[in-house]
Amino acid sequence: MSQLRITLFIIAVVGLAGGLLAPFVGLGAFQSWIWGVASGAVLAVLLYEIVTSLLKGEVGLDIVAGLSISAALAFGEALAAGVVALMYAGGQLLEDYAANRARADMKALLARVPKTALRYSDGRLEEVAIDTIRPGDRLLLRQGDIVPVDGRVSNGRALLDMAALTGESVPVKSGEGQDVQSGARSLDTAFDMVATRPASESTYAGIVRLVQAAQAAKAPMVRLADRYALVFLFVTVALAGGTWYFTGNHIRMLAVLVSATPCPLILAVPVAIIAGMGKAARRGVLMKGGPVLETMARAVNLVIDKTGTLTKGRAELGGIIPAAHWQADEMLRLAASLEQASAHVTAASIVAAAQSRGLTLSYPQDVQETAGEGLEGMVEGHRVIVGGHDFVARRLGLSSLPPPEREPGTALAALAISGRLAGHFLLADAVRPETPLALAKLRKAGIKRIVLASGDAQAVVDRIGDGLGLDMLRGELHPDEKVAIVLAERKSGITLMVGDGVNDAPALAVADVGISMGVTGSAAATESADAVLMVDDLTRLAEGLAAARRARAIAVQSVLAGLGLTFAAMIAAAFGYITVVEGALLQEAIDVAVILNALRALR
Repeated sequence: MSQLRITLFIIAVVGLAGGLLAPFVGLGAFQSWIWGVASGAVLAVLLYEIVTSLLKGEVGLDIVAGLSISAALAFGEALAAGVVALMYAGGQLLEDYAANRARADMKALLARVPKTALRYSDGRLEEVAIDTIRPGDRLLLRQGDIVPVDGRVSNGRALLDMAALTGESVPVKSGEGQDVQSGARSLDTAFDMVATRPASESTYAGIVRLVQAAQAAKAPMVRLADRYALVFLFVTVALAGGTWYFTGNHIRMLAVLVSATPCPLILAVPVAIIAGMGKAARRGVLMKGGPVLETMARAVNLVIDKTGTLTKGRAELGGIIPAAHWQADEMLRLAASLEQASAHVTAASIVAAAQSRGLTLSYPQDVQETAGEGLEGMVEGHRVIVGGHDFVARRLGLSSLPPPEREPGTALAALAISGRLAGHFLLADAVRPETPLALAKLRKAGIKRIVLASGDAQAVVDRIGDGLGLDMLRGELHPDEKVAIVLAERKSGITLMVGDGVNDAPALAVADVGISMGVTGSAAATESADAVLMVDDLTRLAEGLAAARRARAIAVQSVLAGLGLTFAAMIAAAFGYITVVEGALLQEAIDVAVILNALRALR
């Protein structure tokens, strides 16, 4: 909270209380003077803020508060001035509290940014600024440290708390050779890591930039509230002036002004929008600003890429076809033993499949790899060859190998052992297990039409989309064709686009809201997007969408209810049913109610 606002609130409380107690200590003659000094101090700061805002071209409802206190002092209503000053200072303090509460999740992300890291240099450790870290640097992470840059575990085992990044409460384990994400907190013993990206390009740096952009951007509803503030100011002054003109009663006029100070229109909207963004951030959906949340809240169409979104984005072992006299597990064990020597994504998939089956792998020897084609080596005395169909055929001295039947979009890897074909591995980019549930949740969250737009072959797109209940399946698309699909969908309503590749960046940019898969997504996709999904799980997008809709609904509800009650209080004051002090207390109750209602967006 602002120290100035706390000071003003204390002055207003002490002044009002001091004036009320003055007669009991023999200072009754100074009662009005005490109230006047306290309210005058609040008014002086208020007038400075009003002038500063006007010089920036901003018209706020602080003018109403300034008119109320000034009028009360001018008409000798020192008690009323003191009450209004207290209500105004209290309202500003309440607004600060609510905004800070709503921004807590965003501030927590910024507060975690590490400034230094421990780097190995010439056999010793030195503490260095993270912006000096370069790819290939070896770092030491201790228990409790925040991972400073994206990297890979090089020695030891990492147990990482990802909650601040993804909302995931279960710690993530990473062994040697596995990636670690910047911004995660180390929970276990120390481990070494090798940086793979500089700090400026790491995941957490991107998050920080998004948070800063989000804090700077004003939501359309907030800008709308700013414009309505001028209308509300005109109506308030007109009603107060009309009351004085027709009744000749300056007290009624003052009561009208007081009943409008401050206004829930300005308080409720930013609190609800910020709270909704914080709730979405906790679930792993980071938005670049309030405008993104408001637009998402009205979305009805979704265009989605296949690879890395509906699917895992990497080939996995989908089946094994043994040749005569070979068993599937033995084929996999020998192939995976050899593939341990390769960094290829297909090799990693075969090794992972063998490990998931609990197979014991041996150490390969004399390994030779032909980039992009395959590799061969000795495993337990056998000459093992794994790779593409043509590669294995050439190594066996054959013109070709008989290919097995397979589904569209399925990759094929052949295996030869001791000079003979042992069989084939079928590899495919499988649909994520959570995808059907995620799509159902997106429908429940208000998405009426879902279009799959992919650069893959139409047969592959049809296979992936089969059974998912999508409204349209389009394959073999170039980036400009994806853009055309997004633009066509926008004609029927607010359209979201979800993607993760470089070829998705143009479509993300033209969508009403572009959403990048932040963990696997390319830098181009992340920069083009309006929001980043920090977890490779579309169910989180549905949760973020639901949070956006709820926050916007609460903002609208708070404004309508608050304005209705405020106008009712002003009319009652104009007809003499509410006194100046009662009007101030009633307005403060309205402000508290709408702010508490706006904070419901955090739940």
